[in-house]
Amino acid sequence: MKFSEEGLYVNYKKTKKRRRNPFAVRFALVLSIMATIIIVMITLTVFSSNHLLNIEKNVLSNVPSNILPSYSTTSFESIDGQTSLQGWFFKTKNPISTIIVNHDTGSNRLPFGVEMIDMIENWLDNGYNVFLYDQRNSGTSSGDISCYGYLEWQDVLGAISIVRKISVTTDVILFGIGTGCTSQVIAYQKLPPPNVNDVELSQYDKNVRSIGFDRSYIKGMIFDSPAKMSDDYIRPVVAQKEFMGFLTQYFVPYAIRVSAGSDNVNLAAEISRLPMPVLILYGGHDNFIGADKINQIINERSRLNESLTKSNMITGAGYLEEYTINKNEYIGAVQNYLDSFFLVKEKKI
Repeated sequence: MKFSEEGLYVNYKKTKKRRRNPFAVRFALVLSIMATIIIVMITLTVFSSNHLLNIEKNVLSNVPSNILPSYSTTSFESIDGQTSLQGWFFKTKNPISTIIVNHDTGSNRLPFGVEMIDMIENWLDNGYNVFLYDQRNSGTSSGDISCYGYLEWQDVLGAISIVRKISVTTDVILFGIGTGCTSQVIAYQKLPPPNVNDVELSQYDKNVRSIGFDRSYIKGMIFDSPAKMSDDYIRPVVAQKEFMGFLTQYFVPYAIRVSAGSDNVNLAAEISRLPMPVLILYGGHDNFIGADKINQIINERSRLNESLTKSNMITGAGYLEEYTINKNEYIGAVQNYLDSFFLVKEKKI
């Protein structure tokens, strides 16, 4: 049997090629697995994001009118000009200011249910108008999605705008609960500071420029369970309730923010720097946001603005349970804050 040199060379190339095939196959297999994992993660992220964005409205329960203080029903628009919102305006004689409550995602204008009437009456008795409203996709307001504060900031500014028209007060106090903390902080960020020139003002959103007020119109903020980062309100929900949430919790908040065109807001930093009186309320057993993390916010806030800071921890309460666990202490803490920073100012006038 004879073998040509050319034949040996051809066989050598075929043998060499066969030796490389296992590595190529393994490499292709690894790439296929990685691609599959990425596709699965993207699919799960999109599914979970859509689920959280399209949560069912928390319809306002029928509250007997005879147990509510006198109020007027108010319809107004978010500053996006596309979302119709509904609210209640409670007024008192010679008001010091107007308190606007910004509720948590999945809640409505009565975030503590009918039990909240006691706090409303306390505010009215102590000289404060009250404005309660349903943010988008909640209560009786319109809107198809909830964005955990990333779009609701427009509702906050809409609420302030209508209060300016219907109230005789010259400023407002914002009261954020859960993701309402995010919406009111972003709303404040979106407003121009006082005394900006026309060139500086032109850098702000046109809808914001048209509302006719600046940051100075907000005289105080109350925060019930503020998170360090705005995404922190979404991540635990994903981890606890969504399929494969232990993985997608790191991607779903980003997807929701992209849909709203927003960034992850460092709430801790923003709250610490607010140049106004601030009250922080939280539960000592909060494992959702984390009582230890809220303590860090309080410590930093106190370091930078001690004279303008108050806080109250309700023992034994979990996330947003403080009012239910100890209503009297909660109401007392808020009233102490109001008396400390606003009643004194009023007496001096």
